[in-house]
Amino acid sequence: MANKQRNQQPSAPAEDLKSKDLERSRARPQNEALRTNQGVKIADNQNTLRAGPRGPSLLEDFIMREKITHFDHERIPERIVHARGSAAHGVFQVYEPMTEYTKAAFLQDPSVQTPVYVRFSTVQGPRGSADTVRDVRGFATKFYTSEGNYDLVGNNMPVFFIQDAIKFPDFVHAVKPEAPNEMPTGGSAHDTFWDFVSLVPEATHMVLWTMSDRAIPRSLRTMEGFGVHTFRFVNAKGVSRFVKLHWRPVLGSYSLLWDEAQKLAGKDPDFHRRDLWEAIERGDYPEFELGVQIIEEKDQDSFGFDLLDPTKLVPEEIVPVKIIGKMTLNRNPDNFFAETEQVAFHPGHVVPGIDFSNDPLLQGRLFSYTDTQISRLGGPNFHEIPINRPVSPNINNQRDGMHRQTINVGQASYEPNSVSDAWPKETDPAAKDGGFESYAEPMEGTKIRVRSESFADHFSQAALFYQSMSDVEKEHIALAYQFELGKVTKPEIRARVVNEILANFDAGLAATVAEGLGLPKPGKGARPAGKQKPSPALSLLNRGVPGIKTRKIAVLAAPGSDGAAIKSVQVALKSQGATPLLVAPTLAPIDGMNPDATISGMPSIMFDGVVVVGGAQGTKALAQSGDARHFVLEAFRHLKAIAATGAGKDVLSASHLPEKGDGVFLGDDGKVEAVLKPFIEAVGQHRVWARRQMAETVPA
Repeated sequence: MANKQRNQQPSAPAEDLKSKDLERSRARPQNEALRTNQGVKIADNQNTLRAGPRGPSLLEDFIMREKITHFDHERIPERIVHARGSAAHGVFQVYEPMTEYTKAAFLQDPSVQTPVYVRFSTVQGPRGSADTVRDVRGFATKFYTSEGNYDLVGNNMPVFFIQDAIKFPDFVHAVKPEAPNEMPTGGSAHDTFWDFVSLVPEATHMVLWTMSDRAIPRSLRTMEGFGVHTFRFVNAKGVSRFVKLHWRPVLGSYSLLWDEAQKLAGKDPDFHRRDLWEAIERGDYPEFELGVQIIEEKDQDSFGFDLLDPTKLVPEEIVPVKIIGKMTLNRNPDNFFAETEQVAFHPGHVVPGIDFSNDPLLQGRLFSYTDTQISRLGGPNFHEIPINRPVSPNINNQRDGMHRQTINVGQASYEPNSVSDAWPKETDPAAKDGGFESYAEPMEGTKIRVRSESFADHFSQAALFYQSMSDVEKEHIALAYQFELGKVTKPEIRARVVNEILANFDAGLAATVAEGLGLPKPGKGARPAGKQKPSPALSLLNRGVPGIKTRKIAVLAAPGSDGAAIKSVQVALKSQGATPLLVAPTLAPIDGMNPDATISGMPSIMFDGVVVVGGAQGTKALAQSGDARHFVLEAFRHLKAIAATGAGKDVLSASHLPEKGDGVFLGDDGKVEAVLKPFIEAVGQHRVWARRQMAETVPA
């Protein structure tokens, strides 16, 4: 009877049932307490549970573990962050034994080459996004050492957005494409990112770095890298020192202009990937020197900020960078998926002689990376994928699991045992080539969720960074803030960034950005961080290395151009290590030479300088070509050196460029060497910064 009665109940329309089901699945945050996935209210979502204000994070923190575990498994199969990557094989050699500081074997013998695999990446965008977006760049290095794999997993900026790993999911959710529309791809110019960073002042310093030219590198080969966190070197006597790790490109560090970066994202979204690949293929192997800032334990409290705070850096003028070795990238991957996609980095992959600090962001990463690799690579045996295998033996009693490749023999799958003659067994850390032993750091403190008071200053280092910039770099930073905030739709977010963030470290920058956004000038309520002692090492303009080695130079010509001049230009540029490419309106041969690219297919934004060769017929064709005129005009506006020989100057005239100007060099036919000498010197300076104001007056 009951069944009959239930069956007689009027049924709801399918549309109503579906809408009710969807309504039950919607999580509406209004007027709701923040809770765990088990429904427990959260009292502190800002700090990981740790042993004392500056102590290590505790594994029992179920709130942090649940939050990061969920975050690590949000997307499959590509990486949640750093999905867009490029990589290369290489070798590392130390310059001199580092015995005084660390017992790490790969840092002892200058004659030993340690294999490495390096992956560069953007952070925000998916695998298919563009290379040249404004973003942080990952710089991760896997050292295949005789003692096991060591991974130095860093970025191209020495600081980070947050101080505690428990906030990492929040930061990434904010910077990723927004939930309703999955936009924007590859960038931070949207509401949720700026809403988050305007409410989290600890992000101020890092946001300033991302608004600087550091966020739009010229190439992966000319990009600095940093370990970000404070680590430890421990020597054979057990003496520990804090270290900050740096990668320095031998060619120097350079950036794109913002207009170039935007155009390249459309013209060639693989620009950085292609540049790295082609340089290695032609034998221009990228080189990076490894540097360390070494800080004695007794000096850790002498800086006026906390050494464990990942939003802070140690100025090089206070602790110089000691260069200890060089890495050379000399081989491209054989298979992108098998190597670049499947490589698994982890800051917890260390070797004897390298250890951790209590940096609360680092402590969370030590948990997160293994967890996310298990999800992304299909189980706990990701270390058996060829690109991840150590060159040293890795015998242990771990068994089975998804994608297991090792065929374990023998009875024992436990330790200690007697049925396999006790093998494998522990190695005394005091012995030569001993086992890993964690540094015995004294510990005491109350188990508590709290941020150390020494982490409280969020604006002084932002002021330091900004005040260390050149006028050019300051202009670029202001324009970057105006561009990004101009994409923000909520006026209150724009105002909050200007009045509560920028005004707290530089009133002038705040006023400039406000003017560009049509906002009132910030009032007197803000308290700027004050005058800092500048750190010249922070200015990217001071990181250049004069010279044109590996730089791409466009040799602009057309049928009827002077073939002898083309050959002379190419020989002269190649002798300096540059890569000259013949660019023409079509791919038709020019005096028996096949062009490398067309003007429309390889625009000026892909080059570091332009040479227009003479020849009446050829230059006439170029002068009449809108693409050719745009080519040289765009190069001029992007502050690149331009040279023209003989009738080549007619192309410049047709483009309405001044015949005399900074970085423009004219010469007569037959005098190629005379005009190339100052041209090469100008290209070696990366940009003709003195041309800035003149370039703005030239019509686009």
